[in-house]
Amino acid sequence: MSVEVVDRAESTNAVVAERARAGAPEGLVVVTEHQTAGRGRLDRSWETPARSALTFSVLLRPTAPTRSWPWLPLLAGYAVDKALKAAGFDAGVKWPNDVLIGDRKVAGILVERIETEQGPCAVVGIGINVGLTAEELPVPTATSLAIEAGEAGAPDRTALLVGVLASLRESYDTWQAGGDLAGMRLAASYADACVTVGREVRVELPGGSVLTGLATSIDPSGHLVVEGPDGRVAVGAGDVVHVRAAI
Repeated sequence: MSVEVVDRAESTNAVVAERARAGAPEGLVVVTEHQTAGRGRLDRSWETPARSALTFSVLLRPTAPTRSWPWLPLLAGYAVDKALKAAGFDAGVKWPNDVLIGDRKVAGILVERIETEQGPCAVVGIGINVGLTAEELPVPTATSLAIEAGEAGAPDRTALLVGVLASLRESYDTWQAGGDLAGMRLAASYADACVTVGREVRVELPGGSVLTGLATSIDPSGHLVVEGPDGRVAVGAGDVVHVRAAI
């Protein structure tokens, strides 16, 4: 991968998308020290203090069939989770791709499909709260690696970036290889890391409808399988507004 670091950017996803349309190859990584207009699912936006987060975007040009692209956000979440665990944090993935420590969000991911002259590509944006204090957190339900590490202190952001990129590359290559076996292996690995599986959940769907039940598994397509009052229902990340633990 080719890594570029910029002091300031409104959105690393926007920077990489522009580069993709200009013909940049797969593997471009743009990291910013200060992102001023980050975006998440449902067009949520946020800004973190300079050098307090690890914020970057990766350009991928998958050859896998586009019908399997919904796996990209999940494997990105799994890759971040795996890297954080390797760094000593008790992380887990909330389906589809929020990374938590305990019940608090420490990392978010936004994957966007971009049309280019070379064909469709994916921009994977990742933001990890590294050095933020409790007062700097964007929402009360968030946390940071510095908070969770306590006296040990937050990990070095460069070392963390290397770990996440290596984990992402491994997961991406497995997904690209395709085949039923690879799909089942990825689904099983993701399910093992997913804290949503095994919990009673409340799934808010577009239009205001709600599905409640037990999240039982992740199917080979990356859908969350919920055992509800009317039987099993598989929901995709693009069809969901929120997934919460049922109270």
